[in-house]
Amino acid sequence: MRIKRTTPRSGITRRTRLIAVATGLVAAASFAIPSANASDTGTFSAAQLTKASDSVLKADIPGTAWAVDSKTNRVVVTVDSRVSQAEIARIKRQAGTNSGALTIKHTPGRFNKLISGGDAIYASSWRCSLGFNVQDSSGNYYFLTAGHCTDGAGTWWSNSSHSTTLGTTAGSSFPGNDYGIVRYTNSSVTKSGAVGSVDIKSAATPSVGTTVYRRGSTTGIHSGRVTALNATVNYGGGDVVYGLIQTTVCAEPGDSGGPLYSNSGIAYGLTSGGSGDCTSGGTTFFQPVTEALSAYGVHVY
Repeated sequence: MRIKRTTPRSGITRRTRLIAVATGLVAAASFAIPSANASDTGTFSAAQLTKASDSVLKADIPGTAWAVDSKTNRVVVTVDSRVSQAEIARIKRQAGTNSGALTIKHTPGRFNKLISGGDAIYASSWRCSLGFNVQDSSGNYYFLTAGHCTDGAGTWWSNSSHSTTLGTTAGSSFPGNDYGIVRYTNSSVTKSGAVGSVDIKSAATPSVGTTVYRRGSTTGIHSGRVTALNATVNYGGGDVVYGLIQTTVCAEPGDSGGPLYSNSGIAYGLTSGGSGDCTSGGTTFFQPVTEALSAYGVHVY
């Protein structure tokens, strides 16, 4: 069951965010088709790659994600189905003399924030998923989830009837980042440090090529690999998130906020958004969990 976020926050940006959430993911295949816009030869300096990355941000095209690929020495820009050829041309114009540093790849579907899922957690009008249970230095219990879930949320429950309280939002960071933290107020709730059957022992940032796993109540457990680090995603409506882990792990509406981890028990990230589904695949982005742990002074256990 998918519960949509329906309570408006304020203004056009708020309504645009709600539309993006309610729209969900469009079923799509997980292939990426590179364009021939970038030269196969030539070397770009770190400064040129930075300028090329900045130009994509300045172009401000919803449905774009980008990261530097150190192997090809290019800024790989992944565009979803809503991005037109005219908008791609606009990105290249914005890059100017650094346009050759851009490689354009197409992915079907639309990049959207994935609302609900994981071990289901319910706010007043929407559903998300629990990422990792954590503790502070005093032994207090919290859980991490996506920031676009905690944004505007107060109390959280474990069921749709709101009869079992979990806790209250203690911190939220979105956009820019996509993480939030909820402090448990219900002492009778079991606060397992595991994700499914995997005991989470530590947290780290994966390398490109690492095999990773994602868990969510909508789609269960799925695996894939990391394709980029420090990716930026423009979800539209002013919702730009930086420093994300880009992967081939599939996800669907209902998986937002859920955990990305290794089968050896390393916590990697929190589900932010993506495109596609778990029938045909897709591209999914994760907030690195190490940043959230540092921001809130908590640790996995």
